[in-house]
Amino acid sequence: MTQDTDGKGAAAYPRAVLDLFDAYVHGAIDRRGFVTQCAVHVGSAAAATTMLAALSPDFARGQVIKPDDKRIAISHVDIASPAGNGTVRAYVARPAAKKAAKLPVVIVAHENRGLNPHIEDITRRLAVDGYMAVAPDALTTIGGYPGDEDKARTAFATLDRAKIGEDFVAAATYARTMVGSNGKIGAVGFCFGGWIANLLATRLPDLRAAVPFYGSPPTLADVPKIKAQLLIHYGGNDARTNAAWPDYEAALKQAGIRYKAYIYDGAEHGFNNDTTPRFDKAAADLAWARTLALFRQTIG
Repeated sequence: MTQDTDGKGAAAYPRAVLDLFDAYVHGAIDRRGFVTQCAVHVGSAAAATTMLAALSPDFARGQVIKPDDKRIAISHVDIASPAGNGTVRAYVARPAAKKAAKLPVVIVAHENRGLNPHIEDITRRLAVDGYMAVAPDALTTIGGYPGDEDKARTAFATLDRAKIGEDFVAAATYARTMVGSNGKIGAVGFCFGGWIANLLATRLPDLRAAVPFYGSPPTLADVPKIKAQLLIHYGGNDARTNAAWPDYEAALKQAGIRYKAYIYDGAEHGFNNDTTPRFDKAAADLAWARTLALFRQTIG
């Protein structure tokens, strides 16, 4: 694990409040629980409610590539769910100037709210960088991303984690041979999607690169199946996620897997998400540059 010194993305917020927000985002407490417990630290329920609003995503603020950007072409594809539950819809972005070209593919795996505007923006950013980026929405079978983060989180919690994993495996398998693909494939994922990126590495022998951002490890017994090069990003203040890293690293070393892992000092869980105050620009810029460098090395 390599240590990096980064910025102060969430320094304005008390540690206890950030930890409560992390618990809220990941379903350990509900909105009322956050407000009640946060009020202890900020003085009142009204102040806690304001704090929650400030910490929640502002998609317009974080948008980098607009959907109508002339450099990219957007489409959608419906992929059969292996569980027999209909199809999974994926958002596809590719360079507009390369309409006839066959391109390397990057699977983009979302957080635990489905395919929200931030993940769509990440997908478009990859298209600007020359890739065909494919972002499946695990919420498709229950109506898709609902346009509200609380509703999305609640809906996501009703899904079976193993089924979501199989849907992403099916999506990645399909994307490798879809029209416009040159057969070279990588994956990047964030939070829950970080686990998906790790899972895909154990399931797809032709996956060339997997980049989990602050994600849970795969089943450790499956680590020897990994053929992809791994680039693993963690926030230094993300004790919850980082607790699993020592065992994961030991399994990677024992299996002789090619990997690099970085911890970004002072960065929070979600540090790459530029729609919330947990965003750490220095950490995110460095992690993203490393991510693109790995994709250029492994899939072109």
